[in-house]
Amino acid sequence: MDAGLKRELEQKVRAGERLTREDGIALYASDDLAWLGGLAHEVRTRKNGDVVHFNVNRHLNMTNVCTASCAYCSFQRKPGEKDAYTMRIEEAVGLAKAMEGENLTELHIVNGLHPNLPWRYYPRSLSALKEALPDVALKAFTATEIHHFETISGLSASEILDELIEAGLESLTGGGAEIFDWEVRQHIVDHNTHWEDWSRIHRLAHEKGLKTPATMLYGHIEEPRHRVDHVLRLREMQDETGGFQVFIPLRYQHDFVDMKDGKVRNRLQARTTMATGAEALKTFAVSRLLFDNVPHVKVFWVMHGVQTAQLALQHGADDMDGSVVEYKITHDADDFGTPNKLGREDLLDLIRDAGFRPVERNTRYEILREYPGPDAGLRESPQPMRV
Repeated sequence: MDAGLKRELEQKVRAGERLTREDGIALYASDDLAWLGGLAHEVRTRKNGDVVHFNVNRHLNMTNVCTASCAYCSFQRKPGEKDAYTMRIEEAVGLAKAMEGENLTELHIVNGLHPNLPWRYYPRSLSALKEALPDVALKAFTATEIHHFETISGLSASEILDELIEAGLESLTGGGAEIFDWEVRQHIVDHNTHWEDWSRIHRLAHEKGLKTPATMLYGHIEEPRHRVDHVLRLREMQDETGGFQVFIPLRYQHDFVDMKDGKVRNRLQARTTMATGAEALKTFAVSRLLFDNVPHVKVFWVMHGVQTAQLALQHGADDMDGSVVEYKITHDADDFGTPNKLGREDLLDLIRDAGFRPVERNTRYEILREYPGPDAGLRESPQPMRV
């Protein structure tokens, strides 16, 4: 990138002027990661100061049986297949109760698209979970699942959301987004929920007062222009609804350990390489600069590794999710540097080590507790790390 374009982009960002599609593509083309990270860090600091948010959550996947066979997914199983499972509602409640320690504030629920479970299983599950854990927020179901519920129930998404909200739903999850552009999507997704239905369902949720996350699965067969298009679609919808709380870039994973039955379900990995740490940091930086109307950008440490997650905090991210104990949707290699779990104290240490002040939040991004920042006695001038 020539110096003139750099200056022009810097001026636009610092003046709060909205970046264009061409600007986003130019940012991805830059090989100056320190400059990109610094510019994104300016924006995240303007929005969120020296704070890094986190929450104490657990993931619950009640079934991995799925009608879809998405090319990137190692989680799905077909009925009768080895390792396929579906929990009874009492079983799901028992597992959730066992996760209750450490002042849990959120349960994150995502499932396969089960071909035989009745629609009533889902609101009944939420009602039972809410009764068992009344102080825990239920963040549940992707837009893809809501679309599936329309098919199996004959109800509209609006009616489905009303019932789920009555049962205790506090937020949808952001999944099912992957990459919206059909040029890529047709090769990676094996279900019928695309941008039109994904956005329709999130728009309905926003109209009903729910705040939702939005995600992007990057680092597979897409190109930077597809990432830019993905963010700009979300940015335009955010102009309309204001309902997205956080944007979460998710790094595509190869199937490292999920091969107990000898099957490699990830059909992309033979022709893909995972995004490098530098590519991940660039994606966070450009996302923060482009997605100017979303309050938060989250780094999901499970899919990036702890050190890359810490660095992402200086490349636009201000949220480090979360105190996960088990995450079945993706798996990491033993040498990828990702521990099996991180508790509250682990997250506090990681956030402080990166030079930030930890703030515990709930699902609605309401502050629950503020913690001291880095110990000034441990370094001459504690500052966010630089690469």
